Amino acid sequence: MNAQEMAPKANEEQGLPLPTADMSGDDLFRLGMMYSSGQGGCPMDRVSAHMIFNLAAMKGSIEARVYRREMSQEMEQDEIAEAQKAARRWIDAGVVRLAA
Repeated sequence: MNAQEMAPKANEEQGLPLPTADMSGDDLFRLGMMYSSGQGGCPMDRVSAHMIFNLAAMKGSIEARVYRREMSQEMEQDEIAEAQKAARRWIDAGVVRLAA
């Protein structure tokens, strides 16, 4: 199971590092890097990485915007759409709160 599949039922029992409400844009960027490279206990997963970069960008991470754009160039349109829907689920579930 990947990060994008776990919202809004995310919990610590799954063992994957997941976005949390208290994460900054920089924290989310680092988490996205973990999913994009398959490090830190994360599976290498472009959809989850794109989703997390999207959340990080919404919280102000400039680096996440760059990486999300680069990652989009390597992804199929249906993968990008899946990542965007997953980001919306995380936001709607209140797991990630965007900066006002």
